[in-house]
Amino acid sequence: MKTNIGISEANRKAIAGQLAKLLADEFILYTKTLNAHWNLEGPDFHSVHIYFEDLYKESAEIIDSVAERIRQLGHYAPATLKDFIGLTHLTEQMKGGNSSLNLIKNLLGDHESIIEFIRSDIREFGEAHKDAGTSDFVTSLMEKHEKTAWMLRAHLK
Repeated sequence: MKTNIGISEANRKAIAGQLAKLLADEFILYTKTLNAHWNLEGPDFHSVHIYFEDLYKESAEIIDSVAERIRQLGHYAPATLKDFIGLTHLTEQMKGGNSSLNLIKNLLGDHESIIEFIRSDIREFGEAHKDAGTSDFVTSLMEKHEKTAWMLRAHLK
């Protein structure tokens, strides 16, 4: 059945394309957060291990919400690792060792990259593509990433 939500097909396609890139970034970040959770080493292992678990659970919810937003726009969400690697702005590689500070630096950089990507699309979604709903949706995601980035940054002080 045709999607009729007051946004043209061309605009929905453009928005879904940008959201697919965001979904790929979110999935790569999720994978890297699992990596950090599984491979963390050091004297602060227990507390940081638990924190990373909270982060990957939050990431899983974000991934699902982005994919569902793409579907709400009448498009299919990319759903293969190959798709994600081809669409992401992030690298799947973690640089350095498995200390909490190193892993936190890696994750912080990715959260900040996602914040910048989202910030660059917010106005376009609302103004150029006439989709205030997606603009609001990604604003909410950006705020979640900003809070996480702040907390990660605080670990590095």
